Amino acid sequence: MPELSHPIAVVGIGADGWAGLAAASRAELQAAQVVIGGPRQLELLPRDTVTAERVPWPSPLRPAVPGLLAAHAERRVAVLASGDPMFYGIGRTLAETVGAERLRVLPHPSSVSYACARLGWALEAPEVISLVGRPLDTLSLALHPGRRLLVLSADAATPAAVAALLTERGYGGARLHVLEQLGSPAERRLDGPADGWPHPAGDPLNVIALELGEGPRSSLVPGLPDAAYESDGQLTKRHVRAATLATLAPSPGELLWDVGGGSGSIAVEWLRAHRDCQAVSIERDPVRAGRIARNAAALGVPRLRVVTGSAPAALAELPAPDAVFIGGGLTVPGLLDSCWAELRPGGRLVANTVTLESEALLTEWYRRHGGELVKLAVAHAVPVGGFTGWRQAMPVTQWSAVKPDTPQEDAS
Repeated sequence: MPELSHPIAVVGIGADGWAGLAAASRAELQAAQVVIGGPRQLELLPRDTVTAERVPWPSPLRPAVPGLLAAHAERRVAVLASGDPMFYGIGRTLAETVGAERLRVLPHPSSVSYACARLGWALEAPEVISLVGRPLDTLSLALHPGRRLLVLSADAATPAAVAALLTERGYGGARLHVLEQLGSPAERRLDGPADGWPHPAGDPLNVIALELGEGPRSSLVPGLPDAAYESDGQLTKRHVRAATLATLAPSPGELLWDVGGGSGSIAVEWLRAHRDCQAVSIERDPVRAGRIARNAAALGVPRLRVVTGSAPAALAELPAPDAVFIGGGLTVPGLLDSCWAELRPGGRLVANTVTLESEALLTEWYRRHGGELVKLAVAHAVPVGGFTGWRQAMPVTQWSAVKPDTPQEDAS
Protein backbone atom coordinates (compact mmCIF):
# COMPACT_ATOMS: atom_id res chain seq x y z
CA MET A 1 0.00 0.00 0.00
CA PRO A 2 1.17 3.63 -0.54
CA GLU A 3 3.13 5.46 2.14
CA LEU A 4 0.81 7.27 4.56
CA SER A 5 1.06 11.05 4.73
CA HIS A 6 0.07 11.17 8.41
CA PRO A 7 0.03 8.75 11.33
CA ILE A 8 -3.30 7.02 11.88
CA ALA A 9 -5.07 8.04 15.08
CA VAL A 10 -6.72 4.98 16.63
CA VAL A 11 -9.23 6.31 19.14
CA GLY A 12 -10.94 4.10 21.69
CA ILE A 13 -14.54 5.02 22.41
CA GLY A 14 -17.04 3.62 24.89
CA ALA A 15 -20.79 3.33 25.04
CA ASP A 16 -20.82 6.78 26.68
CA GLY A 17 -19.70 8.21 23.34
CA TRP A 18 -18.30 11.71 22.91
CA ALA A 19 -18.94 12.64 26.54
CA GLY A 20 -16.56 9.96 27.78
CA LEU A 21 -13.61 10.88 25.54
CA ALA A 22 -10.47 12.51 26.88
CA ALA A 23 -9.37 15.86 25.44
CA ALA A 24 -6.59 14.28 23.36
CA SER A 25 -9.03 11.83 21.75
CA ARG A 26 -11.48 14.61 20.92
CA ALA A 27 -8.71 16.67 19.37
CA GLU A 28 -7.64 13.83 17.07
CA LEU A 29 -11.21 13.30 15.86
CA GLN A 30 -11.75 16.99 15.27
CA ALA A 31 -8.51 17.24 13.27
CA ALA A 32 -9.28 14.18 11.13
CA GLN A 33 -10.36 14.44 7.51
CA VAL A 34 -11.69 10.85 7.50
CA VAL A 35 -13.07 8.85 10.41
CA ILE A 36 -13.41 5.09 9.89
CA GLY A 37 -15.41 2.92 12.27
CA GLY A 38 -18.44 0.75 12.80
CA PRO A 39 -21.81 2.38 12.09
CA ARG A 40 -22.72 2.33 15.80
CA GLN A 41 -19.45 4.02 16.74
CA LEU A 42 -19.74 6.67 14.03
CA GLU A 43 -23.19 7.63 15.29
CA LEU A 44 -21.70 8.44 18.69
CA LEU A 45 -19.80 11.43 17.25
CA PRO A 46 -21.59 14.82 17.14
CA ARG A 47 -21.79 16.02 13.53
CA ASP A 48 -21.38 19.67 14.38
CA THR A 49 -18.10 18.96 16.19
CA VAL A 50 -16.55 16.16 14.11
CA THR A 51 -16.89 17.28 10.49
CA ALA A 52 -14.69 14.63 8.87
CA GLU A 53 -15.99 12.26 6.20
CA ARG A 54 -17.40 9.16 7.90
CA VAL A 55 -16.55 5.78 6.41
CA PRO A 56 -18.09 2.60 7.86
CA TRP A 57 -16.01 -0.57 7.86
CA PRO A 58 -17.05 -3.01 5.13
CA SER A 59 -17.66 -6.67 5.89
CA PRO A 60 -15.57 -8.78 6.10
CA LEU A 61 -13.39 -6.21 7.83
CA ARG A 62 -9.85 -7.57 7.91
CA PRO A 63 -9.32 -8.13 4.14
CA ALA A 64 -10.63 -4.63 3.47
CA VAL A 65 -8.19 -2.79 5.74
CA PRO A 66 -5.22 -2.34 3.31
CA GLY A 67 -7.35 -1.10 0.44
CA LEU A 68 -9.36 1.27 2.61
CA LEU A 69 -6.27 2.84 4.15
CA ALA A 70 -4.60 3.10 0.75
CA ALA A 71 -7.62 4.99 -0.61
CA HIS A 72 -7.13 7.66 2.06
CA ALA A 73 -3.34 7.61 2.28
CA GLU A 74 -3.05 11.37 1.58
CA ARG A 75 -5.55 12.41 4.27
CA ARG A 76 -5.58 12.59 8.07
CA VAL A 77 -7.32 9.38 9.14
CA ALA A 78 -8.78 8.49 12.52
CA VAL A 79 -10.09 5.02 13.28
CA LEU A 80 -12.66 4.35 16.00
CA ALA A 81 -12.32 1.26 18.18
CA SER A 82 -14.42 -0.14 21.00
CA GLY A 83 -12.72 0.56 24.32
CA ASP A 84 -9.01 -0.21 24.25
CA PRO A 85 -8.01 -0.65 20.57
CA MET A 86 -5.17 -3.01 21.49
CA PHE A 87 -7.36 -5.37 23.53
CA TYR A 88 -9.07 -7.75 21.05
CA GLY A 89 -9.53 -4.67 18.88
CA ILE A 90 -8.77 -3.16 15.49
CA GLY A 91 -5.45 -1.82 16.78
CA ARG A 92 -3.69 -5.15 16.31
CA THR A 93 -4.89 -5.47 12.69
CA LEU A 94 -3.74 -1.94 11.91
CA ALA A 95 -0.34 -2.52 13.52
CA GLU A 96 0.14 -5.65 11.40
CA THR A 97 -0.96 -3.79 8.25
CA VAL A 98 0.91 -0.46 8.44
CA GLY A 99 3.31 -0.99 11.37
CA ALA A 100 2.87 0.09 14.96
CA GLU A 101 5.14 3.09 14.41
CA ARG A 102 2.51 4.59 12.05
CA LEU A 103 -0.20 4.55 14.71
CA ARG A 104 -1.13 6.94 17.48
CA VAL A 105 -3.28 4.89 19.83
CA LEU A 106 -5.52 6.63 22.36
CA PRO A 107 -7.18 3.97 24.51
CA HIS A 108 -10.45 4.19 26.38
CA PRO A 109 -11.25 1.87 29.34
CA SER A 110 -12.04 -1.58 27.95
CA SER A 111 -15.27 -3.41 28.63
CA VAL A 112 -13.24 -5.78 30.80
CA SER A 113 -12.04 -2.88 32.95
CA TYR A 114 -15.61 -1.69 33.34
CA ALA A 115 -16.87 -5.19 34.16
CA CYS A 116 -14.26 -5.77 36.86
CA ALA A 117 -15.02 -2.34 38.34
CA ARG A 118 -18.74 -3.15 38.55
CA LEU A 119 -18.17 -6.60 40.04
CA GLY A 120 -15.33 -5.71 42.39
CA TRP A 121 -13.03 -8.25 40.72
CA ALA A 122 -9.28 -7.75 40.41
CA LEU A 123 -8.63 -6.95 36.76
CA GLU A 124 -5.74 -9.40 36.44
CA ALA A 125 -7.57 -12.34 38.01
CA PRO A 126 -10.23 -13.62 35.56
CA GLU A 127 -9.34 -15.24 32.26
CA VAL A 128 -10.79 -13.39 29.26
CA ILE A 129 -12.27 -15.35 26.34
CA SER A 130 -13.49 -13.64 23.21
CA LEU A 131 -16.36 -15.22 21.30
CA VAL A 132 -16.38 -12.44 18.71
CA GLY A 133 -15.80 -14.27 15.45
CA ARG A 134 -14.87 -17.46 17.31
CA PRO A 135 -16.78 -20.72 17.87
CA LEU A 136 -18.71 -21.09 21.11
CA ASP A 137 -16.74 -24.26 21.94
CA THR A 138 -13.66 -22.06 22.43
CA LEU A 139 -15.02 -21.46 25.93
CA SER A 140 -14.80 -25.15 26.89
CA LEU A 141 -11.03 -25.09 27.34
CA ALA A 142 -11.32 -22.53 30.14
CA LEU A 143 -13.86 -24.46 32.22
CA HIS A 144 -12.40 -25.45 35.59
CA PRO A 145 -14.11 -25.62 39.01
CA GLY A 146 -14.12 -22.39 41.01
CA ARG A 147 -12.79 -20.20 38.20
CA ARG A 148 -13.98 -16.73 37.22
CA LEU A 149 -14.12 -15.89 33.53
CA LEU A 150 -15.01 -12.86 31.44
CA VAL A 151 -16.53 -13.56 28.04
CA LEU A 152 -16.66 -10.99 25.26
CA SER A 153 -20.01 -11.59 23.56
CA ALA A 154 -20.59 -11.85 19.85
CA ASP A 155 -24.19 -10.62 20.05
CA ALA A 156 -27.40 -10.58 22.08
CA ALA A 157 -27.80 -14.36 21.76
CA THR A 158 -24.40 -15.16 23.29
CA PRO A 159 -25.46 -15.21 26.99
CA ALA A 160 -28.11 -17.87 26.41
CA ALA A 161 -25.72 -19.89 24.24
CA VAL A 162 -23.03 -19.71 26.94
CA ALA A 163 -25.55 -20.79 29.58
CA ALA A 164 -26.55 -23.80 27.47
CA LEU A 165 -22.91 -24.78 26.88
CA LEU A 166 -22.10 -24.56 30.59
CA THR A 167 -25.07 -26.76 31.43
CA GLU A 168 -24.06 -29.31 28.78
CA ARG A 169 -20.48 -29.38 30.13
CA GLY A 170 -21.59 -30.02 33.74
CA TYR A 171 -21.51 -26.43 35.00
CA GLY A 172 -25.25 -25.85 35.28
CA GLY A 173 -24.78 -24.28 38.71
CA ALA A 174 -22.50 -21.55 37.38
CA ARG A 175 -23.60 -17.94 37.92
CA LEU A 176 -23.81 -15.58 34.94
CA HIS A 177 -23.65 -11.80 35.22
CA VAL A 178 -24.46 -10.14 31.90
CA LEU A 179 -23.30 -6.52 31.79
CA GLU A 180 -24.86 -4.49 28.98
CA GLN A 181 -23.89 -1.08 27.56
CA LEU A 182 -21.10 -0.64 30.12
CA GLY A 183 -20.32 3.00 30.79
CA SER A 184 -23.46 4.39 29.16
CA PRO A 185 -26.66 5.75 30.73
CA ALA A 186 -28.41 2.59 29.47
CA GLU A 187 -26.10 0.26 31.43
CA ARG A 188 -27.87 -2.83 32.77
CA ARG A 189 -26.95 -5.99 34.66
CA LEU A 190 -28.68 -9.38 34.45
CA ASP A 191 -27.89 -12.26 36.83
CA GLY A 192 -28.87 -15.90 36.94
CA PRO A 193 -27.78 -19.54 36.88
CA ALA A 194 -26.61 -21.29 33.72
CA ASP A 195 -29.16 -24.07 34.16
CA GLY A 196 -32.45 -22.44 33.22
CA TRP A 197 -31.04 -19.03 32.28
CA PRO A 198 -34.14 -16.85 32.86
CA HIS A 199 -33.53 -13.81 30.67
CA PRO A 200 -34.47 -13.20 27.03
CA ALA A 201 -31.91 -11.80 24.59
CA GLY A 202 -31.04 -8.22 25.51
CA ASP A 203 -28.55 -5.69 24.19
CA PRO A 204 -25.96 -7.00 21.70
CA LEU A 205 -23.25 -4.91 23.41
CA ASN A 206 -22.56 -7.05 26.47
CA VAL A 207 -19.89 -8.80 28.51
CA ILE A 208 -20.58 -12.01 30.43
CA ALA A 209 -18.94 -12.61 33.80
CA LEU A 210 -18.93 -16.24 34.90
CA GLU A 211 -18.48 -17.74 38.36
CA LEU A 212 -18.15 -21.42 37.55
CA GLY A 213 -18.50 -22.97 41.01
CA GLU A 214 -18.61 -26.78 41.07
CA GLY A 215 -18.11 -28.83 37.93
CA PRO A 216 -16.00 -31.55 36.32
CA ARG A 217 -12.27 -30.97 36.51
CA SER A 218 -9.92 -31.57 33.60
CA SER A 219 -6.15 -31.71 33.41
CA LEU A 220 -3.99 -28.97 31.96
CA VAL A 221 -1.21 -31.38 30.94
CA PRO A 222 -1.18 -33.99 28.14
CA GLY A 223 -2.58 -37.42 28.83
CA LEU A 224 -6.34 -36.90 29.06
CA PRO A 225 -8.32 -40.07 29.83
CA ASP A 226 -9.02 -42.16 26.74
CA ALA A 227 -12.74 -41.82 27.53
CA ALA A 228 -12.50 -38.08 26.80
CA TYR A 229 -12.34 -38.97 23.09
CA GLU A 230 -14.91 -40.32 20.70
CA SER A 231 -13.01 -43.14 18.99
CA ASP A 232 -13.30 -46.23 16.81
CA GLY A 233 -10.14 -47.64 18.40
CA GLN A 234 -7.70 -45.54 16.36
CA LEU A 235 -6.46 -43.59 19.36
CA THR A 236 -3.00 -42.98 20.79
CA LYS A 237 -3.56 -44.29 24.30
CA ARG A 238 -3.22 -42.07 27.32
CA HIS A 239 0.25 -42.94 28.64
CA VAL A 240 1.86 -43.15 25.20
CA ARG A 241 0.10 -39.91 24.26
CA ALA A 242 1.56 -38.11 27.27
CA ALA A 243 5.06 -39.33 26.40
CA THR A 244 4.58 -38.38 22.75
CA LEU A 245 3.46 -34.82 23.55
CA ALA A 246 6.40 -34.41 25.90
CA THR A 247 8.73 -35.35 23.03
CA LEU A 248 6.92 -33.08 20.54
CA ALA A 249 7.36 -30.27 23.11
CA PRO A 250 4.68 -27.74 22.03
CA SER A 251 5.58 -24.06 22.32
CA PRO A 252 3.38 -20.97 21.75
CA GLY A 253 2.86 -20.08 18.10
CA GLU A 254 4.21 -23.34 16.69
CA LEU A 255 2.44 -25.45 14.06
CA LEU A 256 2.01 -29.22 14.30
CA TRP A 257 1.21 -31.65 11.51
CA ASP A 258 -0.65 -34.66 12.95
CA VAL A 259 -0.35 -37.15 10.10
CA GLY A 260 -2.78 -40.06 10.27
CA GLY A 261 -4.97 -38.27 12.80
CA GLY A 262 -7.15 -41.21 13.89
CA SER A 263 -9.18 -39.60 16.67
CA GLY A 264 -7.14 -36.42 16.69
CA SER A 265 -5.84 -36.79 20.24
CA ILE A 266 -2.26 -35.66 19.57
CA ALA A 267 -3.35 -32.51 17.72
CA VAL A 268 -6.03 -31.74 20.29
CA GLU A 269 -3.64 -31.94 23.23
CA TRP A 270 -0.99 -29.96 21.33
CA LEU A 271 -3.54 -27.14 20.95
CA ARG A 272 -4.60 -27.39 24.60
CA ALA A 273 -1.01 -26.65 25.63
CA HIS A 274 -1.33 -22.95 24.69
CA ARG A 275 -3.91 -20.76 22.98
CA ASP A 276 -1.37 -19.68 20.34
CA CYS A 277 -0.43 -23.22 19.29
CA GLN A 278 -1.61 -24.27 15.83
CA ALA A 279 -2.26 -27.72 14.39
CA VAL A 280 -3.41 -29.51 11.26
CA SER A 281 -4.70 -33.06 11.47
CA ILE A 282 -4.44 -35.04 8.23
CA GLU A 283 -6.77 -38.05 7.98
CA ARG A 284 -7.71 -39.96 4.80
CA ASP A 285 -10.96 -41.47 6.19
CA PRO A 286 -13.82 -38.90 6.03
CA VAL A 287 -15.66 -40.53 8.94
CA ARG A 288 -12.61 -40.27 11.15
CA ALA A 289 -11.98 -36.72 9.95
CA GLY A 290 -15.44 -35.75 11.17
CA ARG A 291 -14.76 -37.47 14.47
CA ILE A 292 -11.53 -35.48 14.88
CA ALA A 293 -13.44 -32.21 14.42
CA ARG A 294 -16.01 -33.25 17.04
CA ASN A 295 -13.30 -34.20 19.53
CA ALA A 296 -11.56 -30.87 18.99
CA ALA A 297 -14.77 -28.94 19.61
CA ALA A 298 -15.71 -30.96 22.70
CA LEU A 299 -12.27 -30.41 24.23
CA GLY A 300 -12.17 -26.68 23.64
CA VAL A 301 -9.95 -26.36 20.56
CA PRO A 302 -12.34 -25.94 17.59
CA ARG A 303 -9.54 -24.06 15.81
CA LEU A 304 -7.95 -27.40 14.84
CA ARG A 305 -7.77 -27.59 11.05
CA VAL A 306 -8.75 -31.01 9.71
CA VAL A 307 -7.58 -32.00 6.22
CA THR A 308 -9.27 -35.02 4.65
CA GLY A 309 -6.86 -36.74 2.29
CA SER A 310 -4.01 -39.19 1.97
CA ALA A 311 -0.47 -38.22 2.88
CA PRO A 312 1.94 -37.34 1.42
CA ALA A 313 -0.24 -35.83 -1.35
CA ALA A 314 -2.45 -34.01 1.19
CA LEU A 315 0.59 -32.26 2.66
CA ALA A 316 1.47 -30.34 -0.51
CA GLU A 317 -0.39 -27.08 0.19
CA LEU A 318 0.13 -26.93 3.96
CA PRO A 319 2.36 -24.34 5.65
CA ALA A 320 5.71 -25.69 6.87
CA PRO A 321 5.43 -27.25 10.34
CA ASP A 322 7.50 -26.75 13.48
CA ALA A 323 6.71 -30.31 14.56
CA VAL A 324 5.37 -33.44 12.88
CA PHE A 325 3.74 -36.47 14.46
CA ILE A 326 3.19 -39.56 12.33
CA GLY A 327 0.79 -41.98 13.94
CA GLY A 328 -0.05 -44.08 10.89
CA GLY A 329 0.96 -44.83 7.32
CA LEU A 330 4.70 -44.89 7.93
CA THR A 331 5.29 -47.41 5.15
CA VAL A 332 3.47 -45.30 2.53
CA PRO A 333 6.15 -44.50 -0.08
CA GLY A 334 7.59 -41.03 0.40
CA LEU A 335 5.69 -40.15 3.58
CA LEU A 336 8.63 -39.88 5.95
CA ASP A 337 10.75 -38.18 3.30
CA SER A 338 8.08 -35.56 2.64
CA CYS A 339 7.50 -34.82 6.32
CA TRP A 340 11.24 -34.52 7.00
CA ALA A 341 11.75 -32.29 3.95
CA GLU A 342 8.95 -29.89 4.91
CA LEU A 343 9.85 -29.71 8.61
CA ARG A 344 11.41 -26.38 9.57
CA PRO A 345 15.07 -26.44 10.68
CA GLY A 346 15.13 -27.03 14.41
CA GLY A 347 11.72 -28.70 14.25
CA ARG A 348 10.85 -32.06 15.82
CA LEU A 349 9.59 -35.19 14.11
CA VAL A 350 8.07 -37.98 16.20
CA ALA A 351 6.80 -41.25 14.73
CA ASN A 352 5.08 -44.09 16.60
CA THR A 353 4.46 -47.64 15.40
CA VAL A 354 3.48 -51.07 16.66
CA THR A 355 4.40 -53.09 13.54
CA LEU A 356 7.70 -54.78 12.74
CA GLU A 357 7.73 -53.41 9.20
CA SER A 358 7.42 -49.79 10.35
CA GLU A 359 9.86 -50.43 13.18
CA ALA A 360 12.46 -51.52 10.63
CA LEU A 361 11.89 -48.28 8.73
CA LEU A 362 12.30 -46.18 11.87
CA THR A 363 15.47 -48.05 12.74
CA GLU A 364 16.88 -47.13 9.34
CA TRP A 365 15.96 -43.46 9.82
CA TYR A 366 17.55 -43.56 13.27
CA ARG A 367 20.76 -44.86 11.66
CA ARG A 368 20.69 -42.11 9.03
CA HIS A 369 19.59 -39.12 11.11
CA GLY A 370 20.27 -39.99 14.74
CA GLY A 371 17.76 -38.75 17.29
CA GLU A 372 16.26 -41.12 19.82
CA LEU A 373 14.75 -44.57 19.31
CA VAL A 374 12.76 -45.88 22.27
CA LYS A 375 10.23 -48.58 23.03
CA LEU A 376 7.28 -47.60 25.20
CA ALA A 377 5.61 -50.45 27.09
CA VAL A 378 2.57 -50.07 29.33
CA ALA A 379 0.94 -52.78 31.41
CA HIS A 380 -2.32 -52.58 33.36
CA ALA A 381 -3.26 -54.53 36.47
CA VAL A 382 -6.21 -56.89 35.80
CA PRO A 383 -7.95 -59.65 37.74
CA VAL A 384 -6.47 -63.13 37.30
CA GLY A 385 -8.89 -65.45 39.05
CA GLY A 386 -8.85 -64.33 42.65
CA PHE A 387 -5.54 -62.53 42.19
CA THR A 388 -4.15 -59.65 40.16
CA GLY A 389 -1.75 -59.75 37.25
CA TRP A 390 -0.37 -57.57 34.48
CA ARG A 391 -1.87 -57.27 31.01
CA GLN A 392 0.67 -55.92 28.56
CA ALA A 393 -0.46 -53.50 25.88
CA MET A 394 1.22 -53.69 22.48
CA PRO A 395 4.64 -51.99 22.84
CA VAL A 396 5.11 -48.82 20.81
CA THR A 397 8.35 -48.06 19.03
CA GLN A 398 9.00 -44.33 18.86
CA TRP A 399 11.61 -42.51 16.82
CA SER A 400 12.15 -38.80 17.40
CA ALA A 401 14.67 -36.37 15.95
CA VAL A 402 15.37 -32.66 15.68
CA LYS A 403 16.01 -31.45 12.14
CA PRO A 404 19.42 -29.74 11.98
CA ASP A 405 19.76 -26.15 10.83
CA THR A 406 22.03 -27.25 8.00
CA PRO A 407 21.61 -30.33 5.80
CA GLN A 408 23.50 -33.42 6.89
CA GLU A 409 24.72 -36.29 4.77
CA ASP A 410 23.31 -39.71 5.54
CA ALA A 411 25.40 -41.82 7.86
CA SER A 412 27.20 -44.54 5.96
